[in-house]
Amino acid sequence: MMAELLYQGHGSFRICTAEGAVIYVDPYAGEGYDREADLVLVTHEHYDHNQVDLVHLKADGKIYRAADFLKDGTYGSMTACGVEIRSVEAYNQNHPKDQCVGFLMKVDGKLLYLAGDTSETEEMKALAKEPIDYAFLPMDGIYNMDRKEAERCARIIGAAHTVPVHMKPGALFDEETAQAFQAEGKVVMKPGDTLTW
Repeated sequence: MMAELLYQGHGSFRICTAEGAVIYVDPYAGEGYDREADLVLVTHEHYDHNQVDLVHLKADGKIYRAADFLKDGTYGSMTACGVEIRSVEAYNQNHPKDQCVGFLMKVDGKLLYLAGDTSETEEMKALAKEPIDYAFLPMDGIYNMDRKEAERCARIIGAAHTVPVHMKPGALFDEETAQAFQAEGKVVMKPGDTLTW
């Protein structure tokens, strides 16, 4: 079995490990909530990221929210389901630094950066030292950074691939923004698209 990331749209993802563990990140958008979850991760408590009721947990399934990772300015990490999960900074004028996180996740050998809702952060310079395979960056230009700032962040982070997400309020996907976004190794994913490795 291979690992798989399903992009559900907006800022929602379902990750299945090669061993069969199921992890949802920021449930809200799209399809694909039919698999019972071992783990649900919530980057922050805005309604378009925290619809945990969409997910059916396994008997021993757990939900972890930003507050579980971020304590007194310290960003926590954990290993669960064979996945290394590290919380990182996520903030802007609409997202208080003490209430929001992004996630670095090592899944079956691939390092994923799920930025959550954010604009450029101080920590992105440090992320450049990490061998990130896929960075998922928001760019709606209203609640988060706009496309140009996201392009700058993509350059700073230097991931092998950058995927534009969270592009238009009220929409799962925005073709215009996705096509206009410029980054080395850009990958456009539409809702329902998967990555496997």
